[in-house]
Amino acid sequence: MAIAARRMTRKTSVWFVLTPPVLMLDYAGPAEVLRLAASCGGPFELHHCAPSPRVATSIGTSIDGLEPLPPALPPESLVIVTGPTEIAAPGASPTFDAVTHWLKTVPKAGTRIASICAGAVLLARSGRLAGRHCTTHHGLLELLKVTEPTARVRDDCLFVDDGDILTSAGITAGIDLSLYLVEHYANARLAAEIARRLVVYHRRSGSDTQLSPWLAYRNHMHPAVHRVQDAIAQDPAHAWTIAELAQVAHVSQRHLSRLFAEHAGISILGYQQRLRVARAQQFLQRTDFTVERVAEEAGFASVRDFRRVWRRYHETPPRQI
Repeated sequence: MAIAARRMTRKTSVWFVLTPPVLMLDYAGPAEVLRLAASCGGPFELHHCAPSPRVATSIGTSIDGLEPLPPALPPESLVIVTGPTEIAAPGASPTFDAVTHWLKTVPKAGTRIASICAGAVLLARSGRLAGRHCTTHHGLLELLKVTEPTARVRDDCLFVDDGDILTSAGITAGIDLSLYLVEHYANARLAAEIARRLVVYHRRSGSDTQLSPWLAYRNHMHPAVHRVQDAIAQDPAHAWTIAELAQVAHVSQRHLSRLFAEHAGISILGYQQRLRVARAQQFLQRTDFTVERVAEEAGFASVRDFRRVWRRYHETPPRQI
């Protein structure tokens, strides 16, 4: 898709900020997601920094070779604050105080800041969560509320996107947030591919309870069904036939229909229509195409057909999106 391709031409400078003792999965999970995304062409340039070049971790090992906290950040950077296993009181830990001061003074307008688990407490101490919608690990929710009384703390979600501030719940929710970031900075197909390579279920739901249509129905591990979904997602406007898709899957037509329904939980036609509606929505939001042009570009046979399918997924008419 041309829109996604343009987004991936410029790399985003990503800074993982570690505060010892680092909860290893808070750091390793998101870092591995973005490393794999970068290796697949995603627009990320990764940096790993801390108040000291060596930090202790939750599993008894140490991480070496870390960069110092940078005195300045490139424009439009992404900062990811990982969670520590212990939270020192203000003034009781030089490393905690150093990270708090850095978060308060260095990231400027245009920098997005994300936190994993207890990293939200450091954001709160730095003043970054004042008046913000946010979340953290369920065991730290009350501490977060006390640390920043004006924060609008949520306890019912995996992560919260509040514009330039993103916060996630405990531990593995950092992987969900990182996959969400891959979708935002690159595209949904790359996020789905990274999720499959990591053998994790891809959940986009943070403050949004709905799965992205590009990622829905992919919480399975059947390779033939994934190949068909990849083909449809690559060109949802194409008039795919069961025979064509069966060749992609390397199975018979009848077997493909059964596999798709069993593993994806939706029919092939229903899946394609969901993606066509999603593509139409992108055109409506990002172009000045007429509804007729949108219907054609998204692969619908007519405007009437487009409106009929659209009403299955949206209560408002296309032009009101």
